[in-house]
Amino acid sequence: MRPAEVRPVESSFRIQEQRPAMGLLSDPTRRRALISLLTRLNAPICVVCYLAGVAWFMGLAFEPFTLRTYMSENAMGSTMVEERFPAGERALATGREFSAHKKRVGGMPVDWLVKTMEARGLEVFTQSFSRTLPFPDEDKERYMVKGTNVYGILRAPRAPRTEALVLSAPCSPGDNNNQAVGLLLGLASYFRNQIFWAKDVIFLVNEHDLIGMQAWLEGYHHTNTTGMDWSPLQGRGGSIQAALTLELSSDVVTSLDLVLEGLNGQLPNLDLANLFYAFCQKIGVLCTIQGKLQRNDWDSVSGYSHAVQTMMLMVMKQASGRPWGDHGLFLRYHIEAATVRGVNSFRQYKTDCTTIGRLLEGMYRKLNNLLERLHQSYFFYLMPSLSHFVSIGYYMPAFGMLAAILLLRALDLWVQLSAAPQRDEDGVAYVEQAGPGVLSILTPLVISHLTGAALYTLPVRFQDIAVEHFPVSETEAVVLTAIAIYTAGLALPHNTHRLLSGEGTEQGWKVLKLLAVLYLAVLLGCTALINFSLGFILALTLVPVAAFVTPHVPKLLSAVVLVLLSPASTLLLSVFFFHELQETPLSFQEGWMLYLSVISQGILDHCLYGSLVFPLTALLLFPCWLLFWNILFWK
Repeated sequence: MRPAEVRPVESSFRIQEQRPAMGLLSDPTRRRALISLLTRLNAPICVVCYLAGVAWFMGLAFEPFTLRTYMSENAMGSTMVEERFPAGERALATGREFSAHKKRVGGMPVDWLVKTMEARGLEVFTQSFSRTLPFPDEDKERYMVKGTNVYGILRAPRAPRTEALVLSAPCSPGDNNNQAVGLLLGLASYFRNQIFWAKDVIFLVNEHDLIGMQAWLEGYHHTNTTGMDWSPLQGRGGSIQAALTLELSSDVVTSLDLVLEGLNGQLPNLDLANLFYAFCQKIGVLCTIQGKLQRNDWDSVSGYSHAVQTMMLMVMKQASGRPWGDHGLFLRYHIEAATVRGVNSFRQYKTDCTTIGRLLEGMYRKLNNLLERLHQSYFFYLMPSLSHFVSIGYYMPAFGMLAAILLLRALDLWVQLSAAPQRDEDGVAYVEQAGPGVLSILTPLVISHLTGAALYTLPVRFQDIAVEHFPVSETEAVVLTAIAIYTAGLALPHNTHRLLSGEGTEQGWKVLKLLAVLYLAVLLGCTALINFSLGFILALTLVPVAAFVTPHVPKLLSAVVLVLLSPASTLLLSVFFFHELQETPLSFQEGWMLYLSVISQGILDHCLYGSLVFPLTALLLFPCWLLFWNILFWK
């Protein structure tokens, strides 16, 4: 082989050997340049990410950026069924009769309900339950709760009875919801004469709202997660596929409001909301979500503001973690459920009971066609209106931009901690005399979490002691003890790093902040996956704190900002903001009293139903915030 033929190959090989192909992160030079850029421009990039995340979220309510709702489940794709329910007036008469019996017995007329359901051809069963609350519920004036649930089962004539649908109506105190019970009994009588049912239909009247519903669901599924006493169910249907809760307190309603938010921010499959909206459009019923009418002038400032208010109301309700209707407890059992609530506010519209019955008939006939559980559509979404929704793929980038700030700050701290030591004129490396000891980092971590554990356990356990020594009720004792422990936590940890290890070091607070920033990033990320609204609201307030707090910022101003952005202050501001969105503004005194009530209800929701907001705040969020408070006062 001639040398001339070899030279091109050798030349090509040398070129490849001299300039190897390297990626951006695998090339040490490029990696150092990228890290240098991110650390040099760290603060401006964080500010841009925060503003971009807020702007992205606010843009979600703009109609061109949202998706129109559509039916994903083929079995419910058409509303071409003929609704024939005729007995609206008879249902109202039944509701008045139910109201009379309820007043006579001073509660739920169990015997009358059993006889009425049996007369309509249902298999009727009752369930008794009792529950002693951890402390009195002053909002509903109850402590030792005893009640009875009554339910009737319409057996499916054309199927092996392995699946079921539920229609429930709570037995509310006073004159509330009597019409809903009457309509439920009217629909039971009408459904009994139809032969097309392929699923059992269960008609449930539950006492004491969520407590009664929790007892029935635990009995139906043979679980006891809350420690409630209830009698076993004597009759059961098939596996529950879907459920609707009906709330009507007037003979004539002007609109129907759809309530979706359930326990811990869970939402039903979007197809259930789509089905409700489709039949409202077909029958001509005025429908709302969050109590807001749908507007078509999305391109105007007022139309956009209306969509933002509707979406923010959903965000605030979902972030609360409490069930906003009896349907909210079905969702934890993977049962798609919603509450249909009659509203009597828009006086120019009128909808009678017969029309509402036909709407429910159409929905149940479509749910009867299901061959499998609702799963085709979205489970994570926001709704600025009933005709448009924002999917998880659209709203998660807003949270991602806020979470990116924490990662950027962690990268900056890591680079500072791993930087090469400074050298003197003789080339000798200068090393800080006292490095960050383990105790200086571990002590604030332990004490902060012990404070959170005290906030979680002591208010309920020490209520009796507080009542003995102070002139307060049990509920006031629980709330005031929680506030006292929260306030005491501000004074405990800020010098804990010196408790066992003497003075703190410069590297010490940087290591502690690196751990706290990563801790907060993981905590917010996990929260957003379970409950996006809660995670996003917490990120709005806690990310700025985590990003810019250091021992070198002005103490007084920074302490005020940290307190205003703490979890407790966030809750207080949310109370006022929620009522502003509902266009029912509060005075400061009214807002403060409602704030105390929200705290007590949050603890009760955790004890009674398993809401996670209170333990999340007490055991994780508050200790994490205390770490940043500790960093601010580091010496």
